[in-house]
Amino acid sequence: MKLSDDKISHMAHISLKALKEKDALKLLAEDSEVRREIKRIIVKELRLAEDIDEVVQKKLQSYSKKIYEGTNEWDIMYNKLFEEESSKKGRG
Repeated sequence: MKLSDDKISHMAHISLKALKEKDALKLLAEDSEVRREIKRIIVKELRLAEDIDEVVQKKLQSYSKKIYEGTNEWDIMYNKLFEEESSKKGRG
C-alpha cells in the first residue's frame, strides 16, 4: 500500500472532523468506532485500486503494439482501462 498507517489515520481524523461539522448528520457511534470504519474503508479502497492497477498494467503489457509508460497514448489507455475495471468491480 502506498500510504502509511499514520497517513491513513490522519485522513480518518480529518474525515471524521468534516462529518461532525455537518449539521444534517448525526453519528450514532463513538468517534473511535467511526474513525476505525473510515480507516477500514480507506484501506479497502486503496487495495482495490492497487488490484485494478495490476490488472490494467498486465493488459497494457499484453498488447502486441508496445505502449510506453509516460506517453500520451499510455495515459489515455491506462485511464480508459482503469475506468472499465473500476466499473466491473462496482466502483465507478
